[in-house]
Amino acid sequence: MKRLFCALALVLLVTTQVHANNEQQPENIAAKMAVKFGRGITNIVTAPIEIPKQTVLMTRDLGFPGVLVGPVGGVLMTGYRAIIGVAETVFFMVPAPGYYDEMIEPEFVWQGWGAKEPQMTVSEPAPQP
Repeated sequence: MKRLFCALALVLLVTTQVHANNEQQPENIAAKMAVKFGRGITNIVTAPIEIPKQTVLMTRDLGFPGVLVGPVGGVLMTGYRAIIGVAETVFFMVPAPGYYDEMIEPEFVWQGWGAKEPQMTVSEPAPQP
């Protein structure tokens, strides 16, 4: 019986060390929580910038109709970004989605103003190198 107990204790000791090494370090987790909290606060505060951003993007993509459609899309994106900001601020300790990853793309309102990348359609031939 004593040998069985020693064998179980040895197995428990070895497997506990393996699992302990695979876990994240506390300072990394705290840093990721802080980033998520800061991202949430930033998205709440900067959400109204979505109105001019969407107006500019829609005007660039659609021409004159973008001037009319852009502000509507901006108001909707303002609400969406603010809700995501509140969710990230309230749940900053929860490692979801994807271990403290951003919940909205682009991560901040000042990102994504660049030119729209062209997308290939099925009918277009692939470019030759």
